[in-house]
Amino acid sequence: MRFAAFFSILIIATTTVAQNPTPPTPSLEAKSATVPITLDHNRIVIDVAVALADGSTQSVRAWVDNGDQELTMSQRVAKLMELAIRCEGQNCSAQPPREITIGGMKISLATVKAVNIPGKTNSAASIAFPGMSAEINIPSAVLRNYDVLIDFPERKLTIGQPGSLKFNGVKTKAVVNAESGLIQIPSQVENKKYNLALDLGSSISFLTQDVFEKLAAAHPGWPHMTGAIGPANMWGLQDEAKWKLLRVARLQYGPLFLTNVTTVEFPKDRMDFFEKRAGIPTAGLLGSNALINYRIGLDYAHATVYFDIGRLFNSPDFDVVGLILRPDDDGRFTILGIADYGGKPSVPELEAGDRLIAVDGIPTAGSTLGQVWSMLGGEAGKGRRLTVERAGKQLNIAAKVQHFLGEQADGAAQEKSQR
Repeated sequence: MRFAAFFSILIIATTTVAQNPTPPTPSLEAKSATVPITLDHNRIVIDVAVALADGSTQSVRAWVDNGDQELTMSQRVAKLMELAIRCEGQNCSAQPPREITIGGMKISLATVKAVNIPGKTNSAASIAFPGMSAEINIPSAVLRNYDVLIDFPERKLTIGQPGSLKFNGVKTKAVVNAESGLIQIPSQVENKKYNLALDLGSSISFLTQDVFEKLAAAHPGWPHMTGAIGPANMWGLQDEAKWKLLRVARLQYGPLFLTNVTTVEFPKDRMDFFEKRAGIPTAGLLGSNALINYRIGLDYAHATVYFDIGRLFNSPDFDVVGLILRPDDDGRFTILGIADYGGKPSVPELEAGDRLIAVDGIPTAGSTLGQVWSMLGGEAGKGRRLTVERAGKQLNIAAKVQHFLGEQADGAAQEKSQR
């Protein structure tokens, strides 16, 4: 095609009648793009393309996190892009690249002031988010400039220029922080009005300590426990073994009436930080676990959120072996604690500090946290063979999948503790 265009111009230039050649039609940039989602531990992971210094592109895994305003990437990706990394102690940062590409659509990073890069400058580790395959996130500060549709049932994400997407379902006006893009939804719990954040980057939902404690005291029969198992095992923080969980029977979230929503008590110090970042009083957040059956439309330009029900089936998210895990930098997993079941340790042979090496003979090293929890889940009562390492020796331990936070469970028996 290039040769043909050049040949035509040459002929026109040699004619006696001067004519203006027709300018080439510029290539049109895509106004929207749809890409498949990998739902990993209730987190939305997609492929994006980043531009390298030599002009080529590299595909990397990205975590779509509308509940965080800051852009983060791994050291590996930052070095591939030849970003100028600056470090102060353990905190590293760089000027952001101009853009990334999702499904052929260029996504501007112009509103991002800096990129967070975990780890020291000379660290070999490339982990940006413990227990995840993602090496970069797409935060609210970027998403707020677009229309976004997250289709959980069909496992796909669509992003487009403002006004380019058609949203379906019931809608609600939201409070969108103009600077960060963080979203709060007017809600009600027990006929009391609160703001609850929409955080589809979170695998579990959270309530402030005061709201959580009031609900737990008023409803001792609601399933509850201690120990962040399953989707509540967010990052493997040391205190996750002591996190309190409560299955809330009913709450109103904008136009939705949701039932049996598992929530975690938000530690007060973290809630203070979260509320300051939100910019308005808030009682917690709803994570992906509460909205996994919906298509969620984010119309940032009009501060409106759409909820379109896609399916009615609820998979048992807490039928698991009762471990609390920490993903380590070497790709392995440490057991932080063991949840009780029926007032007793659910796997009494295990000890905090054991390394989980394999589940039913399948090695866990190099897996994501979501993949390991898939190995530990299943039908209640099914056996699992755990291979653990303790004091340099490997042990095979029999465990069972238990029905945690079950509606039929006795409240006292469901009060979990951690060894």
